[in-house]
Parts: sequence; C-alpha cells; structure tokens
Amino acid sequence: MNSPDKHLHIISFAIPYPVDKGYVFDIFYKLEMLCRAGIQIHLHCFTNNETTAPDLDQYCASVQYYFRNKGHKGVTTHLPYAVSSRKNDDLLNNLLKDDYPILMEGIPCTYLLTDERFKDRKCIVRLHHIEFRHYRHLADCAYPLLKKLYYIMESRSLKKYERAIHTKALFLAVSQKDANGYKKELHCNNISVLPLFLPDWEVKSKPGTGAYCLYHGDLSLPTNERMAVWLMQSVFKYLPFPLVIAGKNPTTRLHRIALRNPHVCIIANPGKDELQDVIEKAQLHILPSQNETGQRLKLLNALINGRFCITNFGSVEGTNLLPVCHIANTPAEIKDTVRKLYNKPFTQTDIDLRKKILSREYDNEANTRHLVDFIWS
Repeated sequence: MNSPDKHLHIISFAIPYPVDKGYVFDIFYKLEMLCRAGIQIHLHCFTNNETTAPDLDQYCASVQYYFRNKGHKGVTTHLPYAVSSRKNDDLLNNLLKDDYPILMEGIPCTYLLTDERFKDRKCIVRLHHIEFRHYRHLADCAYPLLKKLYYIMESRSLKKYERAIHTKALFLAVSQKDANGYKKELHCNNISVLPLFLPDWEVKSKPGTGAYCLYHGDLSLPTNERMAVWLMQSVFKYLPFPLVIAGKNPTTRLHRIALRNPHVCIIANPGKDELQDVIEKAQLHILPSQNETGQRLKLLNALINGRFCITNFGSVEGTNLLPVCHIANTPAEIKDTVRKLYNKPFTQTDIDLRKKILSREYDNEANTRHLVDFIWS
C-alpha cells in the first residue's frame, strides 16, 4: 500500500494533538495510518491561539495553521458560524497551488465547497456526526437561554447549509446510522461508511468481577454532566451499588448532587493511566447517550479495556456492537440490568466475542486501504 506519489490535503477544524479529546482520535490516528501507507499529507489546522503541534510534523509533508475568525468577525448572514468562522483566504490560496485531493475533517471545514474555483476538485468530507443534529442536542442541554438559542439557530443554519453542499463532495460517515440519516434527511446519495481510526489496540478486559459501576467522560461538557446527573437521580438513587463518575473538570453542581448519594464517588481529572485503571476495575460501564449521532469513543474504550457495558439502543444502532453491549433504554431497564450483572463473572467467552466483533470493524490497516481506494479510485 506504499504510495509515495500520492499527495493529500487534510483540513482539520482544530489541531489534532494532543490526543486527549474524543474527536481528535479519528483524525490523529488517520494521519498516522496514511503516513505509514506512504501518503504525502499536507495538513491544515484551525486554531484559536498561537498553539502549534510539532509532533504532527513526523506524519505530514507540511503542516500549516490558520486562525479562526472569532466573535463578530466570523459571523455572516448566509452561513453557519461554525463554517464562516473558518473562512480563510490563505487556506484557499494554498489549496489552489496544486490539484491534490482534499479531505475535510467535519462540516466546519467545508467553506471551500461554496467557492466555484473548487467545483472540479476531488473533495471528501469526513462526518464525525450529523452536524445539525449534534447542535440540536447541544441546545437541549444548554443553559443559559442565550446559549440555547445560539445552538438552535446554528442547528437550523447547519441543516440548510448541509442540504446545499451535499452534491459538492463525497462524504464518509462513521456509522451506517449516520449515513442512513444523511440519505433520508438531506437526500445525499454520495455517502459511504468508514469506521473510526483508533490507536493500536487489543481487547484487554479482565475476567472475573469488578468493584463498582462506572460512568466516565468529559464532565465539563453539559451533555455529559446532564447524563451523570440523570444516572444519579433516576437510576442509582434507587440502587445499593456503588457508582463512580470519572472525568475532566466536574462542576460544583455535579459534586453537590453526588454528595446527596452515599453510593456515588466522583474522580476529578484522572490522568490517562489512572482512568484506564478505573475502567479496568469496574464491573459495569453505564454509558447511555442522548446524542445518538456519531460514535462513542468512551464506549469503545470500555469495550476494549473493561467488563460489562450497558448503553441505549440509539448509541449502537447502525454499528456491529449490539452483541457485545447490554441494551437498556429507560431507568427501569438500566436498574434491572445492573441488578442482573453486578455479581455476574465476566468470562473468557465474553472476551473472545469482543475480540471477534471489534476486529471486524476497527481494523486500521483495512480501513486505510479502503480510504486510499475511496480517494484515488
């Protein structure tokens, strides 16, 4: 798969390093795999400050950084703010210096699709989720009111924008569910599925029983905080089993609610090794999601490193993960499933099934071959 004559522009809506946020994983490990395949990558990153990432140079033939137009400078009347704030003439001029294919990491990077100079260029958009649905979900979780209104307006603008560009590029979704959603709601037929790129992995789940239930995620995000509060108030308030909530920057409000339940413990800002240890020692991973677009990296992490996983159907719909998850959609169903599994040993048979299921979809080398064929076929 060595392709020294193949050059590719990749536009990233943020700097994909360090690899400490969910959306960064797919971009960073895609860079690594394309580099191994001999692709000459020309990476273009948007940033909010003077930050650079020299570590990216080892994977790329060139790396360039562009400032976002923040605040009123990034606002236009006819484009979503996520897109218009990344309009950059220097970027467009750099892309026009050659005719290499262009891979845009997310809808926010797609302003060039509105420019007639790129109408005959090979352009691919990587959908990390369905953008307008993602913003609608952010609106459901947002406070105060002004932030909620912003997300609602941005969601409407994104839906209109995504409908306008859906014939101007090829699209790659992370799941069949997202691909189906794009076909149904936006009538986009030029869309395929490419699973997430992950770090080199093998299933490391331990047989036996763990010591607690676990919910983990970036707790500074309103969506994750809302889910943690829901689990405490609607599920574990009525169960005698310990719940650990682990993640980045939990709010004072979250700590205050946790103090009301003697079975709940919060681990704030665990390091990478500490978080993996917490995941490894849990008996149950409780990871439902109300945002049912994209794919949950924390669920994949739990499946690779942990024991039993409980999630809702929407989180795994359109993936091959159903056989290795326990589905519970309501508080009553989650409570029943926790009672059923809390003292049940996790077995080698469970581990073997995970290895079989996960290796089918999350094979970086096979997915790299698919991506290279997709771009240059």
